Amino acid sequence: MATDHLHHRSVPKTTTTILQPPNNISINKFNLKNSHNHQTTSFSHRWSLSDAFCFQWTVADVFGLFKYHPVPCLFGVSLLFFMGVEYTLLMVPSSSPPFDIGFVATRYLHRVLMDSPTLNTVLAGLNTVFVGMQTTYILGTWVMEGRPRATVATLFMFTCRGILGYSTQLPLPEEFLGSGADFPVGNVSFFLFYSGHVAGSVIASLDMRRMRRWELAFLFDTLNLLQVVRLLSTRGHYTIDLAIGVGAGILFDSLAGKYMNNAVVAKDVDGTNRALLS
Repeated sequence: MATDHLHHRSVPKTTTTILQPPNNISINKFNLKNSHNHQTTSFSHRWSLSDAFCFQWTVADVFGLFKYHPVPCLFGVSLLFFMGVEYTLLMVPSSSPPFDIGFVATRYLHRVLMDSPTLNTVLAGLNTVFVGMQTTYILGTWVMEGRPRATVATLFMFTCRGILGYSTQLPLPEEFLGSGADFPVGNVSFFLFYSGHVAGSVIASLDMRRMRRWELAFLFDTLNLLQVVRLLSTRGHYTIDLAIGVGAGILFDSLAGKYMNNAVVAKDVDGTNRALLS
């Protein structure tokens, strides 16, 4: 028996602790009650009004919403404000020209350009040079660097612009100051909605930022802002054309990125080489 006690090895006892998920989960300083269990996930559970998410809020949650999420709260206030504006604003008569706040803001510059056709032509020529800079950079990213994303985004953008521009053809502003040096060169007709000038510049600027070409991106953004002022001053675009041009540049750059990612996957699968893919 003594020998048995000497050679007996004691086995330490172990315990296993199962961690249960907390009942309250805090996401971005906003408390969310974790009420999911086996009963609530079953099809037999009957939903009641007390299960609504808003009834689980506390006073701290409500005040935390304004403290930690000010941007959505600001958008909510602006929604109420513009609802009031929309319901009280008088519509522009069909016999009157459209109201454009950008035209109002650039009224003085419009008079200057109207009194000086030479200055108008010089600025139009400089703007055409800027469009050439955009085109050269965007094509260069594909032909010279093997990065076709900006080119694909531009093709997407101008195709959509052609469809929308033809679908709803806006009237040319009565005070339009044309120039033979402007792009499209020759003072020919063009689609107003949306601004390809602005969208192309945004696409180029986004590509520059991806490549960390910060100074060049800042230059293009500055020239794009000056381009916006000139287009409003000459009544070459409505304000909405320019604003949507910015959004279109961002949108189609994102879509081109998704397209290129899918194209690279397809290339890896079939093992072929394409000029569009580096």
